[in-house]
Amino acid sequence: MISRVKGIMLEPRATFKEIDTEFTKSGEVWGKYIIPLAAIGPIASMVGMFIFGKRVPFTSLTNPVPISTVISTGIATFVLALLSVFVLSRIVSLLAPGFGGQRNDVQGLKVAAYSSTSAWLGGIFQVLPALNLVSLIFALYSLVLLYVGLPIVMKVPKDRAMGYTAVVIIVWIVVYLIAGAVVAAF
Repeated sequence: MISRVKGIMLEPRATFKEIDTEFTKSGEVWGKYIIPLAAIGPIASMVGMFIFGKRVPFTSLTNPVPISTVISTGIATFVLALLSVFVLSRIVSLLAPGFGGQRNDVQGLKVAAYSSTSAWLGGIFQVLPALNLVSLIFALYSLVLLYVGLPIVMKVPKDRAMGYTAVVIIVWIVVYLIAGAVVAAF
């Protein structure tokens, strides 16, 4: 897993070409990659919320957070991270034929999972509320990874790859905004 994370982050094009050719079952991707990495952000956020509390909007004050709230927020965030990957993988697979690619749910899962790597790694910065911007930068790099990986893994022709990527990114952003709104409301 560590070498795959390193490859995705530092050499995404070559790594996505490798991912495209390997035979992988969706259960392996979920168990060995998605679940461990998706847990980074929620765990870091829980630790940060427990230690530092929650910031009062428009002030520099923080309020302590009850442990029950910390735990429930962490669980909800983790579940939503998993749900977001599932939804994104389905969107990637369903939209591919409309852009000249092939519909393949496992390949869609691989693109969704591996392009989310940067966002999951950036979740570690949620330990310190002051570093949330760094976490956001990592999440934005996930959009670059998605742009690189989609045409390779989903077999979309180069002349249609930009449109496909743009549509998937728009839908992905909507999914993350909805997930974030649900977590914030929770």
